[in-house]
Amino acid sequence: MKASEIKKGSVIEVDGAVVYITELQVQTASSRSGNTLYKVRGRNVVNRQKFQGSFKGDEQVQTVDFERRAVQFLYRESDGCTFMDRDTFEQHGFDLEALESELPYLTEGLEGIFALVVDGVAVGIELPATVILEVMDCAPAIKGASASARNKPATLSTGLVVQVPEYLAAGEVIKVNTVSGEFMSRA
Repeated sequence: MKASEIKKGSVIEVDGAVVYITELQVQTASSRSGNTLYKVRGRNVVNRQKFQGSFKGDEQVQTVDFERRAVQFLYRESDGCTFMDRDTFEQHGFDLEALESELPYLTEGLEGIFALVVDGVAVGIELPATVILEVMDCAPAIKGASASARNKPATLSTGLVVQVPEYLAAGEVIKVNTVSGEFMSRA
């Protein structure tokens, strides 16, 4: 596939190493003749080392086949998180660093989580598109504030901070987009 088709959660092969992509940044050239660059960050599946690289948009990238397995979030410890395969009951552990971008959305009983498995090894997790989280702390709600009014920061039950409309108050439950990290609606 072309580098322009790489997405977060893709598994590619780079110089013989299998890499799970955790971050993608698109850098568009300012000149007409310039190429768009796709900067990726990820983890080597075998030795768990960090990977950084960049590709031109039309550059060919070798993809790796992987399996999506439904998993359940079991528990979080000081050094990592454990998930259980819903079909085989096999447990998969990830260190906190490997789940850095997913941690703010993980809650007990969260449905719709998938483990990405390459050659029998879980390399990462895929969250559902949206999660429901409780607002723990924010500035007091302003009476008469409309949905199109200004936003304010709110700290959610997992520690994630998102911008929410002024009419929301602590204790309310909201829906958050896991891709953009933005407030979507009340739950």
